[in-house]
Amino acid sequence: MPTVRKQTRRTTTPRPAVLVTGGSGGIGRAICLAFAQAGWNVGVHYRTNARMAAQVVSAVRIRGGHGLALQADICDGKQVQEMVARLLDRWGRLDVLVCCAGQASSGLIVRMSFQDWIDKVAVNLTGTFHCLQAAGAVMVSKRHGAIIIVGSLASLQGQTGQAAYAAAKAGLLGLMKTAAKEWGPHSVCVNVVFPGWHKTALAGSAFPSVPEAHTVGCTPDLKKVADSIYHLAQLEDVSGQVWNLDSRIL
Repeated sequence: MPTVRKQTRRTTTPRPAVLVTGGSGGIGRAICLAFAQAGWNVGVHYRTNARMAAQVVSAVRIRGGHGLALQADICDGKQVQEMVARLLDRWGRLDVLVCCAGQASSGLIVRMSFQDWIDKVAVNLTGTFHCLQAAGAVMVSKRHGAIIIVGSLASLQGQTGQAAYAAAKAGLLGLMKTAAKEWGPHSVCVNVVFPGWHKTALAGSAFPSVPEAHTVGCTPDLKKVADSIYHLAQLEDVSGQVWNLDSRIL
């Protein structure tokens, strides 16, 4: 009788999924690529720059990940809920959220318009709240997940001309610590990272020409910062912390 070979069914582990808000920007792009290098599904959020988001998605695929461009105004909670729903519809899971979307402006307190104040707080603080609310609900129900909020050293030290930005980033610290306490029992970790100065559109003219405040004489390497954020997202027993990926002393 001929030998009958028993066929074994190959099973593949589903790719984990990350959503990076502000993924079409400078720091966001680097974070997207760090996850892509590890083979993740990467949701690349953007508000208006569809062309740049498409370029990041292409770069994600080149590096071995799967990419999906997701448009939303994070100041609108309904749009954020719909964005998360689109990601879940595509991949069926959301393991990590990285909140990197942000806005900055320059203006002294006595000259700042109230509308400018409202706009910056809406994006940097309220927008992040909307993202945590939408993603956190998914992660808490699954009892699994990690959230990394990209903050700023300005939240602790202040910055001349950056009142709204610094105040909003300071608010993120309280938001993060509260979420960490509420969601810790559900195995969801929440942390804040200070990425340091980088030559991006957000930094604009505020980027220091001579980084004298840095103890090692230079600003941090963006790829290494992104890699650090990726590895932090894998730590299942670290939550409620602020990580300064910089050489400036607090």
